[in-house]
Amino acid sequence: MKPVALTWQKGQELPAVTLPPVTRLQLIKYAGASGDFNPIHTIDEAAEQAGLPGVIAHGMLTMATMARLFTPYLDQGFIQRFYTRFAGMVFVGDALTISGKVVETQYTEEGELVTFDVFAKNQKGQVVAKGSVDFLVFRD
Repeated sequence: MKPVALTWQKGQELPAVTLPPVTRLQLIKYAGASGDFNPIHTIDEAAEQAGLPGVIAHGMLTMATMARLFTPYLDQGFIQRFYTRFAGMVFVGDALTISGKVVETQYTEEGELVTFDVFAKNQKGQVVAKGSVDFLVFRD
């Protein structure tokens, strides 16, 4: 069994990516795609009745946004596990910056398993989501 060449090293950071601001249309499209039609994500009045200052993004949309960090590497492997803790709300107009850092690498029978800490921050620098990702790099 030939080991996979290391792609990442412990402590290495993925390049941070700042995304365009969240739009109401993005939330409506995500509601349709996910089947989550909770009106706090699309209707201001419903969000305000729930005690929110306005509509908020779906938590799973924020999680999916963090997964975009790995898009450039999908020809080399895949996300095997993704854990997320939501730490704040994302509002229409928020521009998220996503990034990650390698915390561990190990060889398995399937390939190199790389564990990352990942997070998303809003334009104020507040962490709105954080978690960990196990990315399995294919064997040669």
